[in-house]
Amino acid sequence: MPKATANGIEIHYEETGNPADPAMLLIMGFGAQLTLWPDELVERLASHGFRVIRYDNRDIGLSQKFDGVKAPGLIKLTLMSKIGLTPKVPYTLADMADDGAGLLDALGIDKAHIVGASMGGMIAQHLVHRHADRCLSLTSVFSTSGNPKLPPARPEAMKALVTRPDSTDEDVLVDHGVMLARTIGSPGYPTAEDRLRDRTRASIRRSFYPEGPTRHLSAIVADGDRRPMLRDIAVPTLVLHGEDDPLVPCEGGRDTAACIPGAKLKTIRGWGHDLPLELVDEVADAIAGHARTATG
Repeated sequence: MPKATANGIEIHYEETGNPADPAMLLIMGFGAQLTLWPDELVERLASHGFRVIRYDNRDIGLSQKFDGVKAPGLIKLTLMSKIGLTPKVPYTLADMADDGAGLLDALGIDKAHIVGASMGGMIAQHLVHRHADRCLSLTSVFSTSGNPKLPPARPEAMKALVTRPDSTDEDVLVDHGVMLARTIGSPGYPTAEDRLRDRTRASIRRSFYPEGPTRHLSAIVADGDRRPMLRDIAVPTLVLHGEDDPLVPCEGGRDTAACIPGAKLKTIRGWGHDLPLELVDEVADAIAGHARTATG
């Protein structure tokens, strides 16, 4: 897989589609590798006439790791945020947004459509705010505004997300990954067991790096309330969210759309916090249709 130096660090990425087509940058979420974007979704976007680029965020997958850099614990981060203090973290979501802009630079891309899922949606929000001249459109997928008054994740979803597996035995890691996927996934579109286990095993064999998500989480918590920033976003925006998302409740998507001037909102019943095959066409068509409209 190709790699590039972006924002001073090494980023691994993949491209699909015609290099002459308009670029679309896909940013994945917390602790997730680029492979969590289903190939079927990427290929569908490319078939709509886009040069689709997905990449591993820093500290995950095959991109550069920040070994030995300590992050504050979740309890400390939460307490500091509640009393209005900004904790010192290894890096911020804004830094991660600059990674995305740096990747566009490395690939010689002047402007791109930006699509982010979950934490990737938060990074995408920063990217279009910090580098508006580089962004043709924004699609924020099951992400949120950082509004502290929004409903939190369901307890079982948050527990599954932050709990580490009991050992590093591959079968234990697969079982843990399947449990997490089932807990936060789409109740209306459950993934077939064999596909889920195969994808989880392939992800673990590609890269297993549990320290990265700890630093990702510290960046999320330290980021706080993005609503003032969202109100300044001027690029055409689409917000996609599942009505049955247990990790980032749909109110997060609604609030994001309400804060960004002119944003459009599309919610889907039965959709949770994943990208099931049954929704690939609908989600890809919505993203591609928005991107085409944004560029006239």
